[in-house]
Amino acid sequence: MDKSFQQVWDNCLNIIKDNINVQSFRTWFEPISPIKLEDNILTIQVPSQFFYEWLEEHFIDLLKTTIKKELGSQGRLEYSIIMENSYSNNSPYTIKVPTSNKKAIKNPSMSMPIDINKNGASKSIPNPFIIPGLKKINVQSQLVESYSFENFIEGDCNRLARSAGFAVAKNPGKTSFNPLLLYSNTGLGKTHLSHAIGIEVKTNFPDKIVLYVSAEQFMHQFTDAVRNNNQNDFVHFYQMIDVLIIDDIHSLAGKEKTQEIFFHIFNHLHQNGKQLVITSDKPPVDLQGMEARLLSRFKWGLSADLQVPDLETRIAILEKKLYNDGVEMPRDVIEYLAYSITTNIRELEGALISILAQSSLNKKAITIDLAKQMIDKFVKNTSREISIDYIQKVVCDYFNIEMEAINSKTRKRDIVQARQLAMFFSKRMTKSSLATIGLQCGNKDHATVLHACRTVNNLIETDKQFKSYVDEIEKKIKI
Repeated sequence: MDKSFQQVWDNCLNIIKDNINVQSFRTWFEPISPIKLEDNILTIQVPSQFFYEWLEEHFIDLLKTTIKKELGSQGRLEYSIIMENSYSNNSPYTIKVPTSNKKAIKNPSMSMPIDINKNGASKSIPNPFIIPGLKKINVQSQLVESYSFENFIEGDCNRLARSAGFAVAKNPGKTSFNPLLLYSNTGLGKTHLSHAIGIEVKTNFPDKIVLYVSAEQFMHQFTDAVRNNNQNDFVHFYQMIDVLIIDDIHSLAGKEKTQEIFFHIFNHLHQNGKQLVITSDKPPVDLQGMEARLLSRFKWGLSADLQVPDLETRIAILEKKLYNDGVEMPRDVIEYLAYSITTNIRELEGALISILAQSSLNKKAITIDLAKQMIDKFVKNTSREISIDYIQKVVCDYFNIEMEAINSKTRKRDIVQARQLAMFFSKRMTKSSLATIGLQCGNKDHATVLHACRTVNNLIETDKQFKSYVDEIEKKIKI
């Protein structure tokens, strides 16, 4: 007996559900409806063009594998996309594409009627997020729901940026933080925070038009507008946004025409009390290849940086992700991850996912040894940075004492000796100043650190047992 299209899709969903987290499944697969199954081609209906593109971009391999498992090697998937238009109710538009083809439809220069009143007349403004020839589609904010304030871990490294972002989300365009420019090295959370601002605005002000767009995407849309001779419509569309979030503005460096068009959009939005949120890999003063008039406007509001997270924040980030995914992991493995990857949150989360995948696929227990195997793959091309936190952790584990003890004011002999060893290795194995080492090792001054180093060196020369301690700890730190 042949399977029905509903049965095939239900079987696919059962497989998909086991391979992605609950939130992703609810967001991207529950809204899908199967329509028909003919000649080994399953047609599914998705809510929008953006929805289709997201599936093809992020879940293509999973879809391809699942469809072939259900329908055989000749199985294919087609999408029926609901397009809303002004003449009828929601009507589908079908894209016929095998699941292995990611470039079936180019992202485009699209057309959506939006009314703006000018001399009492209304005009249709092309929306650069819609395919030509289609009457209308919902404006997609392009926000990722999982990038919320709730999932953003606050620490000393990002408190100013997070607080400013939350203030903007509560009162967009009305605070002195306009524009709000968030800058940091890659992988430290500026994209997450910018999405969180947009999501919070949509929650607080459902009627406001919020749009997240990368600078690269903005540039390609402008190029299409020039090619199609509708630059004015392109500008008018962007001038209607209430909260515009531009990610990676540094990508516009050297693009004079695109910068000029963005300048006019920026001026219009700012003068009309609309909110701008901009992210960059550098502060305005260090941005190269940008027009001076744009840079001066970036300085009108607040520039807030996101720094490398400290140990506690890194651990909190890992614990939050595990909690959201409903997964448990031994505390010592979480700490090892946090100690090992210190400068990039994205890499930290990637290593976590790799460990979970390796454990699940190969039915291995999650242990420190498994974590070390995964970490080696992430840092194999660069020497892993040894931090003061990590040194303290190794020393404390070696002597079986609590981390809080080494940073306390106690003068117990074993604690003092462990603290001195932590200072000694921190001076030898990190680039930190004596003052920084002292601050992180019990809030001591640089003179105390020098005294600790001299004491350890003297003991190494006179006490063989102590020297063996030092050699063993050094090996553990370098593992």
